[in-house]
Parts: sequence; C-alpha cells; structure tokens
Amino acid sequence: MIKNPAFYVNSELCTGCKCCVIACKDKHDLLDGVMWRRVIEYSGGEWLVTGNVFEQNVFAYYISISCNHCENPLCVKGCPTKAMQKDENGIVWVDQNRCVGCHYCEWNCPYGAPQYNEELGRMSKCDFCRDNLAKDEPPACVAACPSRALDFGGYEELQKKYGKHATIAPLPRPEMTTPHLIVEPNRHSKPQGSMAGTRGQLVSNPEEI
Repeated sequence: MIKNPAFYVNSELCTGCKCCVIACKDKHDLLDGVMWRRVIEYSGGEWLVTGNVFEQNVFAYYISISCNHCENPLCVKGCPTKAMQKDENGIVWVDQNRCVGCHYCEWNCPYGAPQYNEELGRMSKCDFCRDNLAKDEPPACVAACPSRALDFGGYEELQKKYGKHATIAPLPRPEMTTPHLIVEPNRHSKPQGSMAGTRGQLVSNPEEI
C-alpha cells in the first residue's frame, strides 16, 4: 500500500473531458449530484485596443481535482464525531458508523471534497480507491484519463518525479491544509490568488456530467 498517496494533475494536458469524473461515479455508484472528483475551469481575458487594432488575451484551462488527502486535513479537525479520519497510510476517509451528516467537514474543506449522501444521510468522499491500491491498481480516475493528465503515487516520490509546482488559480492557498497534490501549470496558468479570471464551482453542476 502506498504511504501518503498523492495526485498529480497536468493542467496542460487536461482537456476538461470529465472522463475522470464519470469513472469515479461509476466505480463508487455515486448518487446524482455527488461527485468525489470534479473538473473546474478557470478562464478570462478582455479586448485590448492598440491604436485602431483590437486584440484579445483570452485564456482558459482546466484542473481535475478531488480530495487531496492533505497533510493537515481541516475536515478531520472539524469533525465533531471523529467520523472523518486519516488512516495509517495517509488516506482521509469517513467512518460511516460515526458520521451524523452534519456537513462540518464539507464546510471546513477549502476544496469542497466531502459530499453529502442524501440516501444515507451521511457524508462521503474520495478514499483514493483503497481497494484498487490494495491490488496494485491505479485509482479509477487515473486509469480513465484519456490524455494521461493524471498520475498518482507517494507524495515524496511524485515530487521527485515532477518537482514541486506552485499552486495555480483558482485553487486555495496550499498553506491552509498542505494538500498532497502536485499541479503541472498550463501555459496560460495564472498564479494562486489571481483575479484575472473566473471559475466554475468546485462542486460541478451534475447536469453538465
């Protein structure tokens, strides 16, 4: 089993196709509106006038994101029943026997990772496909990506492989939770905190899937 598992996302390769979202929903048989992995778009730009010439600087890029199994998970700290836990391998998961569906974990997570399951009346979230990892198989989202924009592995190993990339807009400040996430910037990427564009919600519209 991988210790301190992490995701790598190459924003230059991500096309926003949402195959990763569908693969996750299919594997875990998630209800409508429950998405443990989402694809967000950050876009912007404007018309620039130089003399009599009109030009534009329009940009757009995608980031596939789920739970980052953070080093300092605020969802775990904010859970009043201790249902949200981090196991010995570093995977953050929900103990359904303790969860009361209070949403505190969802409100505390800057990535919107915990999702409410109305059928169960409890919270749910990405568990890094622990059953797949036990069989030395990749998480469903990684295996499904047609452009190979996603990768996974131990956090330190991924850093050695891909480097320590800076967080890009519109993701939250990494200092908040120290996410086990490495993002390869898109050529149009804006720095974290940029107000140059607008984004879709971290919790995507299920009608778009």
